[in-house]
Amino acid sequence: MKKVIALLFAAIVTVSGITAQTLADGIKFLNYKKNKSAVDVFKKLYDANSKDAQNIYWYGQSLIATDDVKGAKALYQKALQDGVNDAWILVGMGHVEIKEEGDMNAIKQKFEQAITQSTETKGRNKNKPNAAILNAIGRANAEGGSKQGDPTYAIDKLKQAAALDLTNPDIMINMGVNYLKLGGDQGGEAVKAFQDAITRDPKNALANYKIGMVYKSQDNKQLFEQFFTDANTADPAFPLTYAALYDYYANKDVNKAKENIEKYIQYADKECNTDFLYADYLFRAGKYQESLDKTKSMESGECKTFYQLPLLYAYNYDRMGDSVKAKSYIEQYFASAPKEKITSSNYDIAVKIFSKFPGSESVAVGYLQKAIDNDTVVANKVAYANQAAEIMGKAKQYSEQIKWLQTAVKLKGGTMSESDYFRLTNTAYSAKEYGLTMELAKKYIEAFPTKPQPYSFNVRAAKAIDTSATLGTAVEPILLQNDYLQKDSVNLEKNKKTIFSNNYYLLKYYVDVQKENQKGLEIAEKMLLLYPVAGTEENTFATQTRDALSKALSGKPATKNPPAKTGGK
Repeated sequence: MKKVIALLFAAIVTVSGITAQTLADGIKFLNYKKNKSAVDVFKKLYDANSKDAQNIYWYGQSLIATDDVKGAKALYQKALQDGVNDAWILVGMGHVEIKEEGDMNAIKQKFEQAITQSTETKGRNKNKPNAAILNAIGRANAEGGSKQGDPTYAIDKLKQAAALDLTNPDIMINMGVNYLKLGGDQGGEAVKAFQDAITRDPKNALANYKIGMVYKSQDNKQLFEQFFTDANTADPAFPLTYAALYDYYANKDVNKAKENIEKYIQYADKECNTDFLYADYLFRAGKYQESLDKTKSMESGECKTFYQLPLLYAYNYDRMGDSVKAKSYIEQYFASAPKEKITSSNYDIAVKIFSKFPGSESVAVGYLQKAIDNDTVVANKVAYANQAAEIMGKAKQYSEQIKWLQTAVKLKGGTMSESDYFRLTNTAYSAKEYGLTMELAKKYIEAFPTKPQPYSFNVRAAKAIDTSATLGTAVEPILLQNDYLQKDSVNLEKNKKTIFSNNYYLLKYYVDVQKENQKGLEIAEKMLLLYPVAGTEENTFATQTRDALSKALSGKPATKNPPAKTGGK
């Protein structure tokens, strides 16, 4: 009997050993964004030993991952109250305060206290900080949006950790994420850090995925697919690549989108975000009512408070033609969604919806400004600024359009293309900002002297400033345009009318305003050279004007003014 009991006990111990999950299992779940599974693992470990600092820390991390920042904060505070005054808990509290957008200097003090507290005081590693604590600090700063945490500070700590621990790939992954938070121009350093993680662990799916995401942000399909393939070669059950590929193909190839969303659902945790992506797929596939039904089903169950639900409603109602409901839900989404969870595509739908309501242009471009602030890719920022300019142009708010066009140029680094010059100068003219139009036109001429448009803008704006044609504002722009048009031998016949009209303006100015008949005679002679053949309207006018001015200069009786042009020319 004792032998049977002993065998049963051994069997139970063996089974427990097989099924028991460790901190490493939970951390892997977090890396795979299988947050529900991570919470389950860490809670069991915490329940088994609620005084173990690492159990507490990682349980809090899983709560943060599920957006339960308040729960994580309460957990860490309880640990401190219970006397678990450990470096892990200090880092956890600092992480919570970053999520709460607390004072960064005070947060760093917590981190430094944690480093000091965990520094070895004896043995081979005496006076050396704890690499795991340094990595946790890097992880805390890697979380959230670009304005949360201090990535430069974190990178410094992670470099120290990497020198102390030569095997942990998570150190390099956290370093790469912090580089990305510094801006798109740090993408190369981020990729290098992720590649170092792969060197440490050749089968690290997360590091390959992170590199793929960098290339996806650059729309480099060949490279991001290569690294996503490498990630799933390392672990076919890694779900995040399937979600990323779904996102890429959602609006490009419905069949590939379906294939990848199904694989994501197969390997990801069964949670609200999984249901959301499937409802999103139904929307992308044009199954709006089915997507709407799925959304309502989520709302009636465990996912009723899921922050993405209003977004689903907004998408579907907008596509189904109910702009009023779409507007209501998109407003609800932005009022409740965590800022770090909002993506550029979310701003896109907001702009699309609000653009349908006259008078809401300022609201629409407000979302575009947020998209610019949120995005790290310069090309995307420029596109958003140009989109804002287009919205303001359609609303005939030209002064605002100018500001947005200038913003787009600034975002590009200040270098203006011919198209930029045209749009900006044309908008300034439409806004009746004639002084600015001339200023821009002169720069336009300097940058693109062979283009006809800037000369035309220069003349038109000058004439608009001097509507009475008595100030001579248009004289220099006209001479500049005439010189350009006369040098264009290919289009000289077409240009003759513009030159003739310009000369008429000069003629009136010099004869009527400046009383310079000699100057007027010279202009009349030039007009005759343009139309030397007798009998044409232009030749007749130029001939009569020349003769009248010649008589006036010789002292003979002549008409006071040159004859008016006929035919409305």
